[in-house]
Amino acid sequence: MITIENLTVSFGAVQALRDVTMQVETGKITAVLGANGAGKTTLLRTISGLKEPVQGSILLDGRPLVRERPENIARMGVGHVPEGRGVIGEFTVEENLRLGAMITKAPLNEGLDEQYRQFPVLGERRKQHAAKLSGGERQMLAMARALIARPTVLLLDEPSLGLAPIVTAQLMHTIHDLCSSRNLTVILVEQNASSALRIADHAVVLHLGTVVANDAASTVAADEKLRQYYLGMVE
Repeated sequence: MITIENLTVSFGAVQALRDVTMQVETGKITAVLGANGAGKTTLLRTISGLKEPVQGSILLDGRPLVRERPENIARMGVGHVPEGRGVIGEFTVEENLRLGAMITKAPLNEGLDEQYRQFPVLGERRKQHAAKLSGGERQMLAMARALIARPTVLLLDEPSLGLAPIVTAQLMHTIHDLCSSRNLTVILVEQNASSALRIADHAVVLHLGTVVANDAASTVAADEKLRQYYLGMVE
């Protein structure tokens, strides 16, 4: 479980997050939703150690993450797939995966085989440069590069960004399957609120850095005011 209490993060005089308190249950998908500038990406970057908070705590199964170096947090089991997919286009699919495996002690060949089974298209393109992959394939590669380190927590930042609706649906299905088959804890940041709420167990809605909703995903999806004013979901 990830427990976040009274988390405040600033960029100069601007507070990106203010007194954020939430819990993320083990083996569940928690969707973090909100408009641009709500603080969603900042939340993930703070969990993974890329941004230090002004105040507050983040605990992973009781272990504090605040002020830990990003590489130590990764070794503790937190995988982070940033917005923009974050793969190296000049490297092949397999070279990208080998980079992701550097922080794990698990056998490399075993890890590669596991990811190729999970994402067969990557196995077919293992010697192809990442720059030549489609948007959906690059997103799969970014996820596989994080998963090869065998994290217990996966932070996903806007995985559907720029993808066609049918590819987004396939990607969300994959995320749901990964969570259920591996008991993986997922924090899913998405602007595509309807897609995220379909697979999430819990949802947190941020507005200008503060939590305006923290409830079961089905409850958030059914709240007309939240859908209209904070999520832009108009029927």
